[in-house]
This record gives sequence, C-alpha cells and structure tokens, in this order.
Amino acid sequence: MLEGPSVAAGLTAGAATALEGRVGAAAALATAGGAAFGVVDDLAEDTSRRTKGLRGHLGALAHGELTTGGLKVLGIGTTAFVAACVRGSRGPEGAAGRAFDVVVDTALVAGTANLLNLLDLRPGRALKAAAGASVLLAPLAPSTAAAAGPVLGAATAAASRDLAERDMLGDGGANALGALVGVQATGLPRLARVAVLAGVVGLTVASERVSFSAVIDRTPALRTLDRLGRRG
Repeated sequence: MLEGPSVAAGLTAGAATALEGRVGAAAALATAGGAAFGVVDDLAEDTSRRTKGLRGHLGALAHGELTTGGLKVLGIGTTAFVAACVRGSRGPEGAAGRAFDVVVDTALVAGTANLLNLLDLRPGRALKAAAGASVLLAPLAPSTAAAAGPVLGAATAAASRDLAERDMLGDGGANALGALVGVQATGLPRLARVAVLAGVVGLTVASERVSFSAVIDRTPALRTLDRLGRRG
C-alpha cells in the first residue's frame, strides 16, 4: 500500500513546481487533500461493515453516522472547494461568474477524485485512465497542460509494480491522481468544464447500478486496453 502515498507525494510536489502561481497552489492543495483523506480511508476503514459507494456513505451521514468513506467525501469536497477558491475565476463577469466557476471547479475536482477511485478495481486501471485523460486534456486546456507531466510521471513510475500486482494504488493514490486530473480540467473553457462535469456525474451515478468491470469485459477495445501489461 506504499504505492499510494508515494504516488501522491510525487504528484503533489510535481503539481506545485510544474504549475505556476495560484494554479500550482490549488493543484498541490487538491492533490494533497485527496491523498490524505484517501489514506485515512485505506488505513481506518471498518471492513466488517457493508457501507459502500457514494450513496452508501452519504446515506450513513444522513443518519448521523460518519464512516471513513463519509469523512473522505467531506474532506475531499472541502479541500476541492478551498483549491477552487485559490484557483479563482477566469472571467470578468463579477460575483456571479466567480461563484459559478468555484462551484463547477469544486465539483469537478472532487468528482474526478472519486471517479478515479471507482476505476481502481484492477491492476493498472486507474493509472491508465488518469494518464489517458491527462493526455487528452493537455491540448484543450493550455493553462493547466503542465499537470500532465506529474500525472504521466507518477503513472509511469508506478505502472510496473502495480500491473505485476506487487503494489496497490489504494484510495490515497487514486484520489490524488483524480484530484490533479480534475484541476487540469479546470483549465478548460467554461462550457467544456460543465460538459466534463456532467460526464463525471453521469459515470458516478451509473457506478451505483452498473459494474464498470463488467462493461469493460464486454467491450473488446476496453478489455484489451484494460488487460495490457497485466499478469496472465
């Protein structure tokens, strides 16, 4: 499980140095927050309980019970919000425009952190997804394109042992990767950010009812990519 903290440390340091000014500070904060609350869930989760998924943890919160997963939801949401405030608005539309950017960016960072963790069910899957998303975002979001360096570097460094099933990314590593990819997506134009957020929300809702692994196994191209480099 040391892979997760190691990946998170590299991502945080890389985000702080590769990205400049407020963007770099926001990226480092969001990545570190995703890592910290993910590691808490890795280490302290009560495995005897069957509270799973975003709906399960939010349901527990609604009944006054704070699970480690619920703490992670609240913690990553909070650090994503602070990071979005540090990141700031990109338009001159006044208070309403700034508030809209903060809300969308918060949801984008927190949602992507959660989504990458949902994908981390097979060796290398989350690493491949993060690297692929970062490469696709780079030319579309020039102001945050430098985030692709830490993402690709961390994914490459961790890939061999992860695919060989000797190390595990865990929630700490997956949440950190997703948070940094989410910050990279905040460099998109406003309409594109909303579209990406809608996709993240749609996939998250679908995950409560549909097995991503089953869909991947039924889709030849996805199955081939998913198994690339894995044992057997």
